[in-house]
Amino acid sequence: SAQSGVPAEYLVAITGVETFYGRITGRYRVLDSLATLGFDYPPRSEFFRKELEQFLMMAREEMLDPREPLGSYAGAMGIPQFMPSSFRRFAVDGSGDGHRNLWQEGADVFASVGNYLKEHGWRAGEPVLLEAYNQNPPDDPATTKLALNDSVQSLQARGYVFQTTLPDTARAMLVPAQLAESLTWRVGFQNFYAITRYNRSPLYAMAVNDLAQQIAARFHAPAAASGGAQP
Repeated sequence: SAQSGVPAEYLVAITGVETFYGRITGRYRVLDSLATLGFDYPPRSEFFRKELEQFLMMAREEMLDPREPLGSYAGAMGIPQFMPSSFRRFAVDGSGDGHRNLWQEGADVFASVGNYLKEHGWRAGEPVLLEAYNQNPPDDPATTKLALNDSVQSLQARGYVFQTTLPDTARAMLVPAQLAESLTWRVGFQNFYAITRYNRSPLYAMAVNDLAQQIAARFHAPAAASGGAQP
């Protein structure tokens, strides 16, 4: 967290959403998955052949037997579910042992997730997502886009009410949140957008954000009750 600027609760939340904190990392041999999709799935064969190449290079760099790593049916690997190209580009050695091990919980996993988000524009200390409401007729959810195509000022000018210390020019996006009985609105900022680079879904990013907030609340609750920090 200190290295990347990403709060610890978000690093933990992503591992929770991706693989239930490392419990479900995939049972397919990555080599088999990528070879099958690369040569027997024409719609995306070029993409998966490139990932197969990246995987073999990764195995050589990390001194792994390419027949051993397991992952998803699409070749995503380890606790953070990196594709081979993402592994080679964003995974880092957080423990200092000379290897990047994303299959076992530890410093490498969290440092790599943090590095991924940092490289995709995470801004330390800035908000991720805020609740908003609008007394005027709100936007049509079908017209919202996964892009920072608004600003704090433009949203407030359209009647959206939310509290933030970011400047009026800060880029933002509207995020519709469909609840069981109603539709609510949220405002996502640069850090929300960074999470969607991990998985290009606003629902995914909202799940990560909401879980992170619950993790932080659970962690700080004992400290507040006892008047001191907890390990």
